[in-house]
Amino acid sequence: MAGVSKATVSRVMNNSGYVAAETRRKIENIMEAHNYVPSALAVNLSRQETKVVGVVFPEIENVFYSDILHGITQVADELDLSLVLFDTQNDLEREKKAFRVLQQQKVRGIILGPSVDYPETAKGRELLANLKEYSVPIVIIDRDFENMPWDAVVYENYQSSYQAALELYRAGNRRMATITGDMALKISRDRLEGFKKGLQDCGLKLLEENIYYGDFLMKRAYELSMELLSRAELPDAVYTANNMTSLGFLKAANEKGIRIGRDIALLGNDRIETLDILGLPFSCMYRDNYEMGRMALRLLQERVEHPEKSRSICMVPYQVKLKGSEKRKKK
Repeated sequence: MAGVSKATVSRVMNNSGYVAAETRRKIENIMEAHNYVPSALAVNLSRQETKVVGVVFPEIENVFYSDILHGITQVADELDLSLVLFDTQNDLEREKKAFRVLQQQKVRGIILGPSVDYPETAKGRELLANLKEYSVPIVIIDRDFENMPWDAVVYENYQSSYQAALELYRAGNRRMATITGDMALKISRDRLEGFKKGLQDCGLKLLEENIYYGDFLMKRAYELSMELLSRAELPDAVYTANNMTSLGFLKAANEKGIRIGRDIALLGNDRIETLDILGLPFSCMYRDNYEMGRMALRLLQERVEHPEKSRSICMVPYQVKLKGSEKRKKK
């Protein structure tokens, strides 16, 4: 239509090489008139590269992962990258399907929150073996596992839970209980062990009857909390493993007419911003979720640019926010 070669059009679209100003305007006017958009796939194939990053998360409905995605998006905009998001809903088969699609798309790299602790199951080990054969760079976020072969951005799970035990003890609590996450995941085991060790160093012991094994989801946490709060004698304090577990506990406490910070103390792992907005006191251990996302994409970009560099594990430190729920008013 412009009466020029494909090479000339290519130079205009890619802003590379000399094109006479009048010819450039002519080509740009035709593109605008016909709403022409270059095929990113064709460009990627010709350059043998892609500007798309795959993001595979286990539960995108959890605001924790939404925050991480926000951080990833910020850096993606800076680097002129696009994102393809998959929500596996903690299902290994959905995760395998996501990897097949991403492999076909020839993405630049993958930021992955595993649905399972790969070494713990036969199917997980099989998927792990397949992933190791992929040529695409992978960065693990949050859910690390033993002998992890890739770069990762992780949280101080053990340390934060250890500190949680100390904070509850300092607040005057002596009889402790906890609602855990999914014990098939290393991060849950680390949080439980950290909490146990913290109590031990305070001269206390976490009794098995006071450990309620959850799955990081609100529904199961609510069921366990109703069971816990129906006991004839309540513990002084409860430590909840993540934000969804805390919400499940708060829902049960509200239904049972039990007031947090008066009838029972509560300290959770993860902030719940909605409670801050509502002015409800909720004490927690937390991390910078947005920064985790930003770190993950920067780490992935470094791996793309320097494929032979040593493996990097970025540890995100815990922070403490005490707003009163860690204390229990004595009757």
